[in-house]
Amino acid sequence: MTYSFQFAPVFDAWPLLLRGTWITIQLSFLSMLFGLIVAILCAWGKTSGPRSLRWLINAYIELIRNTPFLVQLFFFYFALPAAGVRWSSHTAALVAMVVNLGAYATEIVRAGIESIPKGQIEAGLALNLSRYEIFRYVVLKPALRAIYPALTSQFILLMLASSVVSVISADDLTSVAANLQSETFRSFEIYIVVTAIYLLLTLIFSYLFRLVYQWGLNYPDRR
Repeated sequence: MTYSFQFAPVFDAWPLLLRGTWITIQLSFLSMLFGLIVAILCAWGKTSGPRSLRWLINAYIELIRNTPFLVQLFFFYFALPAAGVRWSSHTAALVAMVVNLGAYATEIVRAGIESIPKGQIEAGLALNLSRYEIFRYVVLKPALRAIYPALTSQFILLMLASSVVSVISADDLTSVAANLQSETFRSFEIYIVVTAIYLLLTLIFSYLFRLVYQWGLNYPDRR
């Protein structure tokens, strides 16, 4: 069987593919940023908060980690509008990704926090540091350093999982590819190019994460 490759329709649609790639990058970056904030707050609440708050956080984590991301996406885009919460497909996709990442990253951050020796916290108290200063300087930064590989791996997985948001017509890279396929019927060529773009995005994000580590977390361990 012979197949005639025709990449011309794909190359002609580069502006659309670049726009979809840019939206994928936006969704991924913003969800990583806000998801990490959610994870840090939840990890702090789970390790230091009152019992009722810990129960709520545990319920949130179990709910998200034991349900499919696609169902969560449908909930934010299709179910919530029935309760009067209406937003665009892009916003629904971003919220779903933040909520999903927040649950998974919470356990990663919590493990890092609990790995900090109690002696360091007691030293912070002896230096008359506030609880906020102890959490920020004594606990959080060393914890992030310890869990950085696991956390960045979760970020990469989230970026790849962002392709699912195409099912609610968010104009990400996968959605653009599906539209092009229906117009040109060059499925093989389109998805070869899209696969290469996702691979390139993964390599770029991995490189940027290494730069962040070298810039902010690569310091001597004096413990």
